[in-house]
Amino acid sequence: MGCEKMIPGYMGKILKVDLIKRKIESFSLDAKDAKDFIGGSGLGAKFLHEYTDAKINAFDSENALIFMTGPLAATKAFSGDRFEVVTKSPLTNCYAEASCGGQWGGMLKRTGYDGIIITGKSNSPVYLHINNEHVDIVDAGELWGKDTFQTNQILKNNISKDIEIACIGQGGENLVRFAGIHTQDIHSRMAARAGVGAVMGSKKLKAIAVFGDNKPPIFDEEGFQKFWKEYSKKVASTFDAKDMRDNGTVGSLLYCETVGDLPIKNWSMRRFAGAENISGSAVKEILTKKYYCGSCLVGCGRTVNVPDGRFMTNGPVGGMEYETVAMVGSNLLINDIKAVSKINELCNRFGIDTISTGSVLAMAMECHENNLLSTDDLDGIDLKWGDADAVIEILHKIAHREGIGNLLAEGTRRIASEIGSYAAEFAVHVKGLELPAHDPRAKNSLAISYATSNRGACHLSAFGYDFEHLCSSPELGVPEPLDRFETKGKPAYVARMENIMSMCDSLSTCKFMLFCAISLPQLVQELELITGFGLDVGDFLKTGERIFNLKRMYNNKCGISRKDDTLPPRILNLKRGTGADEDQLPPLNIMLEEYYKLRGWNEIGFVSLEKIKELGLERFLK
Repeated sequence: MGCEKMIPGYMGKILKVDLIKRKIESFSLDAKDAKDFIGGSGLGAKFLHEYTDAKINAFDSENALIFMTGPLAATKAFSGDRFEVVTKSPLTNCYAEASCGGQWGGMLKRTGYDGIIITGKSNSPVYLHINNEHVDIVDAGELWGKDTFQTNQILKNNISKDIEIACIGQGGENLVRFAGIHTQDIHSRMAARAGVGAVMGSKKLKAIAVFGDNKPPIFDEEGFQKFWKEYSKKVASTFDAKDMRDNGTVGSLLYCETVGDLPIKNWSMRRFAGAENISGSAVKEILTKKYYCGSCLVGCGRTVNVPDGRFMTNGPVGGMEYETVAMVGSNLLINDIKAVSKINELCNRFGIDTISTGSVLAMAMECHENNLLSTDDLDGIDLKWGDADAVIEILHKIAHREGIGNLLAEGTRRIASEIGSYAAEFAVHVKGLELPAHDPRAKNSLAISYATSNRGACHLSAFGYDFEHLCSSPELGVPEPLDRFETKGKPAYVARMENIMSMCDSLSTCKFMLFCAISLPQLVQELELITGFGLDVGDFLKTGERIFNLKRMYNNKCGISRKDDTLPPRILNLKRGTGADEDQLPPLNIMLEEYYKLRGWNEIGFVSLEKIKELGLERFLK
């Protein structure tokens, strides 16, 4: 296919699939939209406004399921092959996005499409097969009921080993509200959060298999190649890259435990004696090799194998990230890395989010401990802290919505509503999305970013917590590590970081690059070499602000306001120890008021008309 009419950095076409009418079509990407919203979650949010009424139920046929790449995908741009999934969440009833690494995003773009908008519901299970620009809706009856590993294997055997596959497991099929979308076979890269896999399951869409060999045009090919050669050595040789390559993200677990950032016993405890047993060094005992996402020079991914015993993995499987180890390890008081590995494998096979899974199981344990859930309620399972075998048994029930699993598959907010009494005290979520494994009581920026993140509690919405106490970056406006318990300046800092991360999710690139020689000026330079948009750093930040506010506008349409921009009682009120740092509680309301003023939102958290006009978003008021 020719590139002469394309926008540099883009294939220039969006695929539309209506599963009710079995209609397949495409439309041209508008050049102004590309510049204003970039790609990934930015364009995804734009299309969500246009295709999905905020008042509908997430499982309604009219809910759009949107897969978007960015201008970095299918180039050599560092870790640029990520993709974003955008929809209305069945877990939070508001804006949802989930980011995923691996190879699928780059391959989708090589088919000739920058993204896919899927509407409607099929009457029977189907999958999409996209071979360059040719698209088929194919019967998936033989795939329905299979886990993600099995689905990958069957499709590769039936079509080609060269395809890349995004699919759901039994969790998505059974509408587990925290089901995700799985890629990369046994290596398990997941668009995991906010229930995007459940929306895919509601549409009876089992998988999307893609293959393409097209290349996007680059605005300044010679300049981009020069940039890549200069920075590839710098990226690979930075301390952070070497540390992540050696230890993976789990390498931070002991530090997190030391500073009070690690979730322990459903966020109720300060220290975990078993931390060493699930740390990065423990993972090395079962490590087989490292894994690299598309265009990645770091390789923080792990592949592990437990060859025998009751937690045997039956061969190499994707290793655990920090979030997983913390949420299904320390948060459940499980201190056996082999047990954590097995729980992670099952979550990947079933296609469910390990963060929400860990939070749901911790809540169930605490409800059981406090006689709000009896052993009979739990189908005869005595679900106690640290009992990995009981966790695995319950996990199967959640994925298949069997017995108690039917309740637990609803997520912590709905569990609390169903149980009643004081169960809400044990439900640790924001807007219905369970907290990731970093504690706002340890770092104040997390309090604001969790409360204001558009998809609910998210450590990556601002991704600023590493600069509190640990890191610095003059390019990001942090010349030295911040005082993690300081409130002054934190609202402005979080808002700026949210704007930057909105751009990362729209490019779409791995945020770890910001620690590996590709900081803000280089990210802007890379985008300019690929697209020729003519953006400087100020324009880049303003575009990120536009995208962040566009998502907030959708949430405002969903009824999200200041009442929802809060933290769970346990995080706001529970002191975990007697030391100075252990007794810190986040002063959210003080910071939130200043944050709203800086954002140009009104006192109840709606984006003001003045801000909407300033950002050129008036058309999305409808």
